[in-house]
Amino acid sequence: MSDFAPETRAAAPADSAPELSSTPPPTAEEAAATSVADRDATRQARLQGVGARPGTLSPRAGSLAPRLFIFSYDANGYAEHECEDYTELLHRFRTHPERRHWIDVRGYGDVALMQRIMEDFELHPLQMEDVLGDYQRAKVEVFGDNRLFLVSRMTEFTAQLEIDDDQLSIFTGPNYVLSFQDDYEDCLDTVRQRIRSGFSQIKQRPPLYLAYALTDVVLDHYYPTMAAIGDYIEELENTIIRGRPTKRLLARILQIKKDIVRFRRLVYPEREKIAELLRMHDEVVPEEMKVFFRDCYDHAIQALDLTESYRESVSSLIDLYMSDQSNRMNEVMKVLTMISAVFIPLSFVAGVYGMNFSRDNPQGGVNHLNMPELYNPVGYPVVLAFMAVIAGGMLVYFYRKGWFSN
Repeated sequence: MSDFAPETRAAAPADSAPELSSTPPPTAEEAAATSVADRDATRQARLQGVGARPGTLSPRAGSLAPRLFIFSYDANGYAEHECEDYTELLHRFRTHPERRHWIDVRGYGDVALMQRIMEDFELHPLQMEDVLGDYQRAKVEVFGDNRLFLVSRMTEFTAQLEIDDDQLSIFTGPNYVLSFQDDYEDCLDTVRQRIRSGFSQIKQRPPLYLAYALTDVVLDHYYPTMAAIGDYIEELENTIIRGRPTKRLLARILQIKKDIVRFRRLVYPEREKIAELLRMHDEVVPEEMKVFFRDCYDHAIQALDLTESYRESVSSLIDLYMSDQSNRMNEVMKVLTMISAVFIPLSFVAGVYGMNFSRDNPQGGVNHLNMPELYNPVGYPVVLAFMAVIAGGMLVYFYRKGWFSN
């Protein structure tokens, strides 16, 4: 194994496999309430920083208590710990300067702890403010001795059929990578497993490679999100084609359109961030590392292309929905038109025999031209039969013209 194999310790809940929940999926009302609550929390987090001094550390309300993890590794092995407090983490980090370390902080709920981390690792207050703000777009900054500060957005298509995104903030150093996120769960278990494996490029290369690996995993997880969006769009399209569109379906189409636009706003800065990394001087990003970041750039381009494709598909869905509604309205109007066409001649016949022209002349005698059928003993059934023939003949004509078929 290694000369510093991980100590025996209960697996961290965040790294364990999630248990299957028996809780039923949320209703549309519950999903809407959750979405509104998330938007309100984000809005409050943005408003609380309005007018504050630059560099003020103010995590959003309801932030989780921090959990501290450290991976210490080199070419020979690794050690993994969840630290009880920051003092233990700092001791493990400083005791082995010859190793490389991944310090993973999950949760922002302790401002004093964040202040200590900022001071010990010489982070700029404005960068730490961006970390705790948790709504920064993807970006990269150079600070200190050619160290990097990277921000990425991790995405997931939730059970509420919406895109959920979390911020991943990464700082690189000479022998460490420091990452921050506001949630205990993430998409980075693949990187952790690579470090735990017997052989990994992460163990062989400098800390910047770990920063690349984290960025690459975030980009790779865009594809399951896009696959879920694609399946959902296909389901909506099938619902329309089956001829069962409703107003609620239109609301779902408009919601997924908003989510795709939001997803594009997440992917586009990611592409620009990686392009800026590729333009940096070799002292900051060595040429051998740029090869890997070019691969990330290709992934970002592919994700952006898929996003554009999905946006066009959703626009086509809206057109398809409106076309289906128009066709359904045309079907209704066709039925009403045929009914009106049948009753127009019948109304004419009934109107003619509804005229009160008296056959008896008040001055004596008979007006022979005034509706002689009124006194015919079979006049009424003859007129009804005549009207039935007219209606039947028109229905037969409509049928032969194919107006009853779809």
